[in-house]
Amino acid sequence: MTARSFGPVILVHGGAGKVAPDLVEARRAGVRAAVVNGWQALAAGGSAVEAVEQAVKMLEDDPAFNAGRGACLNRDGEIELDASIMDGRNLAAGAIGAVKRIANPVTLARAVMEAGGSVLLVGEGARQFAAAVGIKECVADALVTERQRARWATLREEDTEGVGTVGAVALDRGGHLAAATSTGGLALKAPGRVGDSALIGCGTYADDQLGAASCTGNGEAIIKLALAKTALEFLQMGEEPMAAARRAVGELTARTGAEAGIILLDRYGRIGIARNTAQMACACIRNDNADPEFFD
Repeated sequence: MTARSFGPVILVHGGAGKVAPDLVEARRAGVRAAVVNGWQALAAGGSAVEAVEQAVKMLEDDPAFNAGRGACLNRDGEIELDASIMDGRNLAAGAIGAVKRIANPVTLARAVMEAGGSVLLVGEGARQFAAAVGIKECVADALVTERQRARWATLREEDTEGVGTVGAVALDRGGHLAAATSTGGLALKAPGRVGDSALIGCGTYADDQLGAASCTGNGEAIIKLALAKTALEFLQMGEEPMAAARRAVGELTARTGAEAGIILLDRYGRIGIARNTAQMACACIRNDNADPEFFD
């Protein structure tokens, strides 16, 4: 059996956690639009890298999610974004952390990957790199929604909107895998805090020999277990994709008690989805069937 025998696949998530009731349908619509956008890239013969970038970009532009426009504000009332992308063909990877005024951080992460050399750029260094490669800054307020501004101002200790990290994994017609993840991080996080979404092996991983994974949830816990790579190692040990995803989230739950979710593909394009949270909106298109499948 080869990965090619399963055809192209794309699987998208919109973040694990408890979603405010008025956002449930918006997030379902968002992941549907994103998976269709990524699928169109695959159907046209595009690479898995192109597909995950296109899917994640759409979610970054959607204010229903915590990535790009609509991302949560840090302690100082600013938006700082993390993202990463990885190409399973050659283990090429790019990531950015704590960047401001970049509307689509996944595109900046891809530019870092394609430049070679550095894998992770943060803060001012990432801003300078963006300018050098022609990725324009937006005004800070362009990313801030009234919903997130009000949320920050009230400083609520209990919040139902702590989810919305976005991610995608894909297998293209050439049998190659890719993964991407993007987030605004935690509400009221310390300025400069970087979570798992910017860290290869933690929030994002892709390897044609193993699979591809994107994680969401408590970033510090995900980092401690290198959750994306851990889940793919379970695949290597012979676990089926759904079992590998559940085992990875189960281990995180047992070891840390934190909330998290994961999506993954194995090298044959079979899907795995797991969470220990109330919700995690996901959508998938596979087997040349353009109608998305939904998983809540």
